[in-house]
Amino acid sequence: MEIKSVRISVGKGYDVSIGKNLLGSCGELIVKAVKPCRAAIITDSTVEKLFLVTVAESLRNAGFTVCAFSFPAGEQSKTIETLSAILEFLAENHLTRTDCVIALGGGVVGDIAGFAAGCYLRGIRYVQIPTTFLAAVDSSVGGKTGVDLRVGKNLAGMFIQPEAVVCDTDCLEQLPGEVFSDGAAEAIKTGILSGEQLFSLFENGDVKSSLTKIIETCVAFKGSIVETDQFENGLRKTLNLGHTIGHAIEKCSNYTISHGHAVAVGMAVIARAADRLGLSDPPVAPRIEKALIRNGLTVHTDFSAEELTAAALSDKKRAGDEITLVIPGGIGSCYLKTIPVTELNSVIKAGLEER
Repeated sequence: MEIKSVRISVGKGYDVSIGKNLLGSCGELIVKAVKPCRAAIITDSTVEKLFLVTVAESLRNAGFTVCAFSFPAGEQSKTIETLSAILEFLAENHLTRTDCVIALGGGVVGDIAGFAAGCYLRGIRYVQIPTTFLAAVDSSVGGKTGVDLRVGKNLAGMFIQPEAVVCDTDCLEQLPGEVFSDGAAEAIKTGILSGEQLFSLFENGDVKSSLTKIIETCVAFKGSIVETDQFENGLRKTLNLGHTIGHAIEKCSNYTISHGHAVAVGMAVIARAADRLGLSDPPVAPRIEKALIRNGLTVHTDFSAEELTAAALSDKKRAGDEITLVIPGGIGSCYLKTIPVTELNSVIKAGLEER
């Protein structure tokens, strides 16, 4: 069993283990970072049926005492109410500061379980076990946690790094096509940021036969950014490529459009805007659109510039009367551009226009 390991050197540091058939031995990997203790597995109703028994058994075999909490799958559960229920569960099961939370699932599970771990007793340890492509390449690494508020996405949360991340690529083989495409969107984002080697895999290569390499590359790239800027004061903001408009699309759709699909449209919109406003050289939108469409993603939205602008102005990336956008100047050369909020509508409108 070959395991790829990526070290994330933030705080005391942690390892991201990537490979096939890891769930059955996840306890052995986790115990290297967390000594046997009481472990609360937080998962959702979809993942519970698929993987909970395997993970719980592996943890028990490694010496952990296990309890589990499951909530209804979907972004609609990423709320203060679900967070409160998880915190009550941790308290009812008498977890202490020497115990840990295991986040078993996709991005929603990882975000809310990590946030709960950070809040409970002012902070206990947690481990990420991502079961979706999106969580594997992006959200399980870097320490961002949170929940959505009625006004917008991820408006409550904290930075808290996991003790370890265990990524079993076999989990991805069971994903529906649309869910797999969600992860492809975040991996394509990383390719746009990092350069041709990764981006070309999505533009012309065989993605599913390269999963381990793609995840390893994405994790290593994100790790290098987070190590430089843990709390998103500068360089880490570039990881939000496509997210300002993407989050607006999610909100406008009442979260019926998933995160990855919304971010895909967000990247296409900002790429078209960059081309039309002379912010990219050479033009990037045609290549970005091609890669997104090739991997099952859409590049257009029916929401108007006015609707998206109103939603985007409640995004956490706004600072007073300004908002910072990530501009794809080229593949491998993205940069930050801060504009007055009064100009956002015209930027979005430029990106919505058909060529």
